[in-house]
Amino acid sequence: MVEERFDRAGIKPLGIEGLNYSHWVLMDYGDVIIHIFEEDTRTFYGLEKLWIDAGRIQLEGFHH
Repeated sequence: MVEERFDRAGIKPLGIEGLNYSHWVLMDYGDVIIHIFEEDTRTFYGLEKLWIDAGRIQLEGFHH
């Protein structure tokens, strides 16, 4: 869904990793990096702790 929306907007990824494993997919769009996790993987790595001071953006139509 993310890739489709970006593609329709003419935005191409620099790279996408992890599609074959699906526990953690990383989508690199240059200024924006998107991490998509299975819930257990997200909890295990706790990336939010690295970015505790970063602002959060709620995307319409997406839920965690």
